[in-house]
Amino acid sequence: MSAIRLLVLGAVRQHGRAHGYQVRNDLEYWGAHEWSNAKPGSIYHALKQMAKQGLMLAHDIAPSTVGGPPRTEYELTVAGEEEYFRLLRAALSRHDQKVDELSAGVGFMVDLPRSEAVALLKERVRALEAWRAEVTEHYTPEDGPGQLGHIGEIMNMWVHSSDSGTEWTRGLIERIEGGAYVFAGEGEPFVGVLPDGVENPYATEGDGGRGRDRGGREDQGGDLGADVGEGD
Repeated sequence: MSAIRLLVLGAVRQHGRAHGYQVRNDLEYWGAHEWSNAKPGSIYHALKQMAKQGLMLAHDIAPSTVGGPPRTEYELTVAGEEEYFRLLRAALSRHDQKVDELSAGVGFMVDLPRSEAVALLKERVRALEAWRAEVTEHYTPEDGPGQLGHIGEIMNMWVHSSDSGTEWTRGLIERIEGGAYVFAGEGEPFVGVLPDGVENPYATEGDGGRGRDRGGREDQGGDLGADVGEGD
């Protein structure tokens, strides 16, 4: 699974229709450029690729006042909506997700009903516990991982990661079951995007993506080799 794929789908979905600069601005506002591959070039590439794959519709709107190509706005198709929720559910439930994928899932979990979010997180706990039991039963020497010398520290690291992941997930479940946050169908959701015209205090500079030039045009440059493939 690609975190950038879920992040871009979710960011566009929050707006209904959004251009690349809006998506980039939102993701930088959340700090996603620090904990994921949500760099400018990767974002623009993901938008274009998912439009080609039928997950988004691309709308060309009025061109820049200083010339150049029209700005493109994107919106999710029915297939894009289905892909978004498939990735979101996988991000919350699987025990082997990378940190950026889990982080993206937590960022969008309120798009699900509260009961479903809890059920997915409980599934993650069960998977973590099952993985830990398998590892400690089959791969840990009887006298402990210390019998493997410094290689045993690898086992210590993974067991610690499993335990801490389980503890954190259980805490999140407890907070959600206790009424924290507004989930789908419960009322006005938390708005995690900047209003139009508000300057982003976390915007990056000099990172290979110029964002918007003085004429308002989006920069389409950057890392076009980002992974936004279809597979998990």
